[in-house]
Amino acid sequence: MSIHVVLVHPEIHWNTGNAGRTCLAAGATLHLIEPLGFSLDEAQVKRAGLDYWEHVDLRVWPGWSEFEVQLPALGEPYFFSTKATRLFWDAPLATPTGIVLIFGRETGGLPAELHERYADRFVTMPILSPLVRSLNLSSSVAVAAYEVLRQRQSSRRETIP
Repeated sequence: MSIHVVLVHPEIHWNTGNAGRTCLAAGATLHLIEPLGFSLDEAQVKRAGLDYWEHVDLRVWPGWSEFEVQLPALGEPYFFSTKATRLFWDAPLATPTGIVLIFGRETGGLPAELHERYADRFVTMPILSPLVRSLNLSSSVAVAAYEVLRQRQSSRRETIP
């Protein structure tokens, strides 16, 4: 029951570093889809990931098409977008196989072609204030990863006699 977090074309090194730290804490693998808006050699990425960065299970892909070939083997994909209508709480994230949480770039989200191809796999996080367009990428990764852990814990409790 692996967790995979995918950042498609991330632009901000701090967000990627923080997402990496969350992945390590949650036992998840972090996948980065190029192009990236920064260099992974930059000190800021490592600083945001603190001294944990070297321990992050990190995989870098040259593009979406190369990653997409491997997607079915990783688990059930869920794409996060402010444009989705289904709440991520209503998605079965505690699947018996792996789960793949996919996030777009900070300034533009996921490409339209993915919205079209995977329309039934898109979920959103509730934002109650009309003054907020979206949540920070690394915050969204943390909320989603820990929702997977919460659902898994809850399903374990339900099966214990």
